[in-house]
Amino acid sequence: MRRVVVTGLGCVTPLGVGLKSFWSNLIQSKCGVVSTADLANGAFKSIPCKVAALVPTGEDSPEQWSKKRAAKEMEINKIANFSQYAIIAAKEALEDAGFGNGKFGDEVAERVGVCIGSGIGSFEDVCETAVRWTNKGYAGVSPLLVPRLLINMAAGHVSMKYNMKGPNHSASTACTTGLHSIGDASYFIQRGTADMMLAGGAESVIHPLAIAGFARARALSTGYNDTPEKASRPFDRQRDGFVMGEGAGVLVLEELERAKERGARIYAEVQGYGLSADAWHLTAPPSDGGGAFRAMKAALKDAGVEPGKVDYVNAHATGTKLGDVAENSAIRRLVIGEGGRQPSEVNISSVKGAIGHLLGAAGAVESIVTIMAIHEGVLPPTLNLEDPGDPPEDFDCNYVANKAQPANVDVALCNSFGFGGTNASLCFTKYKG
Repeated sequence: MRRVVVTGLGCVTPLGVGLKSFWSNLIQSKCGVVSTADLANGAFKSIPCKVAALVPTGEDSPEQWSKKRAAKEMEINKIANFSQYAIIAAKEALEDAGFGNGKFGDEVAERVGVCIGSGIGSFEDVCETAVRWTNKGYAGVSPLLVPRLLINMAAGHVSMKYNMKGPNHSASTACTTGLHSIGDASYFIQRGTADMMLAGGAESVIHPLAIAGFARARALSTGYNDTPEKASRPFDRQRDGFVMGEGAGVLVLEELERAKERGARIYAEVQGYGLSADAWHLTAPPSDGGGAFRAMKAALKDAGVEPGKVDYVNAHATGTKLGDVAENSAIRRLVIGEGGRQPSEVNISSVKGAIGHLLGAAGAVESIVTIMAIHEGVLPPTLNLEDPGDPPEDFDCNYVANKAQPANVDVALCNSFGFGGTNASLCFTKYKG
């Protein structure tokens, strides 16, 4: 089987645009969750949840999202926000991998592909067009509506921009999208369909109707509207729901020998990919985390790694009452129960305290976090973790509370789970030749 390595990373996140600013802010325990009270002309005011994790905007710093700078890379008026985020994250990843910002030549283009998905796509276009249709009928519908809506257009735009003529694929599996995209892309390389893939996820749905929908489902945090930086609380006893975020993450995946031949820097190896279904409930996991357990175990089996060798788990943990308990139970069953590790040796963290839940982009950005933990030897913190529990005796691992920790990470798992009971886990390992 051909080996797959990660050679480039790019991201657009609530902690900044670009890998350097994102990682630096993350390990310094900064938070990108803000109040929505004054956004959209007060349209959020009637919604119980008044917090979200927004990509910072402005023209003063390259760490901020700038429409002016984005316009130099694309025709932004024709492209939905989630696709714009994907294009910039892809640009960052390619430059990080040493490819510059140019198109691939035809001699290699057919071996280079894209797998970038989204959980929801351009929700804003749906809402605004529905209003225009009501007021103006057919004349109010843009000829660009369908191309802006389609989930696969993020991958399509990246493919066209860089002349990538290999697989053009998109996953849309709710909050598991980013992880499925990376796992699927790794399969294309392993099986010889491509030599290189850009893989990840993108999301931009901080819209009053989207927030209202999740709030009506009782999924969002409502108890920290006056202190937004404290609202996203993975594993904490006072957690009361997740915080919606936005952004994109894109990885450059390459076949190992190709990467070595061009002298690429290798961040980590994609060694295992596991998938499962809860077959349980529309939105809630089973209390024992059975689906999460099966996904993680499948990823380790695919990697040929024993559970006791896992050094770090980047948890999906969104800060919901049921979800965090289920995932914690699954991790303990795998790494302690089957792996024989002591609870104090089990390192788990969730970066959703810092960046919220990026939905379809979450798994991609969190894969970048997991890879950086391996590459840099640093465990990223779980913000707002003051009192692990529910029940406390089952929350006895190291959750990297509030401050980053140095650690040697050879084997790491990254988890993502989505509505409908869809689960995925990726096993990343330190590249050792």
